[in-house]
Amino acid sequence: MTTASNIEIGSFESAVPATLERFRKLFNELDRGNLNRLPEVYGENIEFKDPLGGATGLDELTHYFAHAYANAISCRFEFGDAIVNGPYAAIPWVMTLRHKRIRAGREIQVDGISQLKIDQGRVVYHRDFFDAGQLLYENLPVVGRVVRWVKGYAG
Repeated sequence: MTTASNIEIGSFESAVPATLERFRKLFNELDRGNLNRLPEVYGENIEFKDPLGGATGLDELTHYFAHAYANAISCRFEFGDAIVNGPYAAIPWVMTLRHKRIRAGREIQVDGISQLKIDQGRVVYHRDFFDAGQLLYENLPVVGRVVRWVKGYAG
């Protein structure tokens, strides 16, 4: 075995499982008081998107999460098994959230999945897919009843 093959074997793909573990751990410890930990998982030029917005770069992502976590009482994730293909991963999750402005702080659950690209042990692309209605619209006092009725009627 040559040195080149050792380096090739130890390429970025070997970092994916460890990066996914750091990702899971971070999101179950993240709150508005420890956003300085984002560089543990994310690359400087991270591109982030979700149904509510997005951010480009670590500074924008930190600001985005600061806004997202500003009124969160608690937020935790139950992650499913990741599907990995080279530097790409898809990881399903259920978020359990308590938020001051959603259902008077009562717990809600939102199903979602994160699509990630990992490069050199850091997430460089992160896109979350989830039903914004499940997060927000279904939990608003008047609108929520209408959305739940429409979903029930359509289903």
